[in-house]
Amino acid sequence: MKIGVDVMGGDKAPDAVIKGAILASDFINTEDKIVLIGDQSIIKKELEKNNFNNSEKIDIVHAPDVIEMGEQPTRAFSQKPKSSIAIGFGLLKKGLVDAFSSAGNTGAMLVGAIYTVNAIQGIIRPATTSLLPKEKGGFGVLIDVGTNPDSKPDVLYQFGIVGSIYAEHVYNVKNPKVALLNIGEEKEKGNLIVQSAYRLMENSNDFNFIGNIEGRDLFKDKADVIICDGFTGNIVLKTAEAFYRLIAKRRIKDEFFDRFNYENYGGTPILGVNGSVIVGHGISNDIAIKNMILLTKDIHKADISQKIKTAINKYSQDSGV
Repeated sequence: MKIGVDVMGGDKAPDAVIKGAILASDFINTEDKIVLIGDQSIIKKELEKNNFNNSEKIDIVHAPDVIEMGEQPTRAFSQKPKSSIAIGFGLLKKGLVDAFSSAGNTGAMLVGAIYTVNAIQGIIRPATTSLLPKEKGGFGVLIDVGTNPDSKPDVLYQFGIVGSIYAEHVYNVKNPKVALLNIGEEKEKGNLIVQSAYRLMENSNDFNFIGNIEGRDLFKDKADVIICDGFTGNIVLKTAEAFYRLIAKRRIKDEFFDRFNYENYGGTPILGVNGSVIVGHGISNDIAIKNMILLTKDIHKADISQKIKTAINKYSQDSGV
């Protein structure tokens, strides 16, 4: 397996990305390789500075340009074909890498995924996720966390399909419990979008729908996959991150709250595209980058893209879409 990594993306690039790749190289098989994509001279200099010379574990592909964090994604992706993100997607499309990850411009990663490897046929909107630690162990998958601020009921339904597949095949949750995030548990609660989504889901044969859950239940064991629009999901995610920072700032040590540290999870796949594409947190340090690369490996190994393709094809046939 060849894992492409954007060296130039992220607030702490390229230093943190290269250090993270070196750390990850100790956890990949001998037949696997990490492909560092970015300015070749910078990469070589950083590898030498870190006393790394194992060419059996790391390859370099030169990409002289960078899509900066604040650039407009669509314009930057089209105007910078020699950027590390654009070249990374080109390698992925040609099969020269098996998966691609970046902690850089999230919008550019989404644009690149949609316009190079494309969305899976039948997928209305690709989505991103976050993990929510549960009180008694394990994690819940929150989907979507910002990719789709406005999501119609049929989009939310598909989130149930792809989120369930992700939870089962990457985190080994058997028959995941899928719930809608709402302001009450009753089916009549919520806005018209959520009420309509509930009606679509309540008799679903595509996933194990258990009904609505409220915000106070996010960290309990009620659900394994929590569905919401990207606007709501992003607020939940950023609130959890802020709460973790407050806990850490006050030097409160607690095993449960330690599990909110973003470094532990590496990033999120873009679910619903034809390929293994992972987006890391923009502030990722070397530990987070290491875990982003290892998550990329696990997602590709689990063949998530193909499993989603099979499930969406079945859904489309059954629903007559």
